[in-house]
Amino acid sequence: MQEIVLNGPGKNALGTPMMQSILDQLAAAEGQPILLRGENGALSAGVDLKEVARLNAEEMEAFLRKLDQVTRTLLHWPRPTVAVLDGHAIAGGCVIAMACDHRVAQANPKLRIGLTEVAVGVLFPPGVWAMLRHRLPPQSIDEIVLGGSLHSPAQALALGLLDKVSEDALASARKTLSRLASYDASVYAETKALLREGVMDIEPRTEQAFLDAAVPVWTSPALRERLLAHLAKVSGKRA
Repeated sequence: MQEIVLNGPGKNALGTPMMQSILDQLAAAEGQPILLRGENGALSAGVDLKEVARLNAEEMEAFLRKLDQVTRTLLHWPRPTVAVLDGHAIAGGCVIAMACDHRVAQANPKLRIGLTEVAVGVLFPPGVWAMLRHRLPPQSIDEIVLGGSLHSPAQALALGLLDKVSEDALASARKTLSRLASYDASVYAETKALLREGVMDIEPRTEQAFLDAAVPVWTSPALRERLLAHLAKVSGKRA
């Protein structure tokens, strides 16, 4: 089995270098079972707002396609994937956790988990939302997505964002991954492929129509102003 560790600035913010690092580590894992975790007190606190705030339209489209690629690669990984949430998993960080087969969070009420895109005022690519519709429980998907709130591990477990809350999330995740990895690899891969078949299949014209509409929002002066204000607020709290 292979551990993929997110370790970067901004609580492992999903910028282009971080997303490429994940893809590179997955490629190097060559189909092994994957344990996904983060350093710095988070799995990931979301997309890199500093990078997003300075991207032009062409760069923003490439950024969103990269996020889609990471999500798609994790969702369709043939062997078991387990995410450890011993820190925050917010927005994009929550997305990549949801793309894994199993999610375990540390029993720390201060941790925050959730999808805040509606609250921020942005849209992720249609393939990402298709994955979330597939993975989130129907009875709570509106509260999770449209509510745009962050949740404690106990709340996230009740909503279906998590599979387990543990006093030792890393040990629990490794145990679960070891159990799943003990199953016949070809049977697991084929069964998983059948479960995930077509989930993120988006027609190119549909995806391009989304990008044509969403990229101007992501690169708008209004959103950049909100992002810069948020970054200033966060920096002020840390000072």
